[in-house]
Amino acid sequence: RKRKYRSDGPTPTWIKRTVDGPGVWASCVKGKEKQTLGELYDLFESLASELWPIEGRDLTEGHGASEDEDLSGDLEAQVARELAAIKRPRVEKRFANCQTNTPCVVFISCRPPVDPVKLIVTHAENVQKTGVTRTKYTHRLIPVSGSCVANLPEIHSACRRTFAPFFAHDEGTDPPQTHKYKIELRIRNHSTLTRMDIIEEVAKCMPDNYTVDLDDPEVFVLVEVFKSVCGVSVLRDYYKLQKFNVMTLSNEK
Repeated sequence: RKRKYRSDGPTPTWIKRTVDGPGVWASCVKGKEKQTLGELYDLFESLASELWPIEGRDLTEGHGASEDEDLSGDLEAQVARELAAIKRPRVEKRFANCQTNTPCVVFISCRPPVDPVKLIVTHAENVQKTGVTRTKYTHRLIPVSGSCVANLPEIHSACRRTFAPFFAHDEGTDPPQTHKYKIELRIRNHSTLTRMDIIEEVAKCMPDNYTVDLDDPEVFVLVEVFKSVCGVSVLRDYYKLQKFNVMTLSNEK
């Protein structure tokens, strides 16, 4: 039988991964993984409704009760609203749990238009500003802009694909402005690739005007390897936002 391959890499399409797509890794209190998922669902939906409102849903939520009170006597208007709600196109869930089968670790995938980096940076900035985490069991959040099978060709392909929008901001400057970066790699339950193998492969995908600086980087490349899956993202202010450790951020206030 002829194998079908994905357009963005050499892995056959029929290979399934438990953890997939853009999303967010979260570390949490041991034994409280289920509760962590619940509190993160609520948090992410609340943030997403502000950052990426869905027409006809997020913008009108919270106004239904007052309208019902104002038009309590208008039966036709109530029926019309109920019919409109029924006919409204079904919206796919923006967040889904991916089984990790590992204590203290959960992964929530994100559907477009949700950007995991923007989602977590926004939350971290809010926590730093207010001191309120809005969660009880969550420790640290790591956004993943793209994921792939944890082998070198796939990691290279995922990095090229994921980094392109970030580096596009540098286009148009002549000569290109020099930037300092650091690769932040974490490996869990994986023994096939070494740290140096992964770091060298990711570094090959960085533009020439980006130089390594381990002491004072401007840009951070986050690489999370978990079992057979690798997730990558690129962002700024990682250290400023305490590596997205919401517990530490809340104590700064």
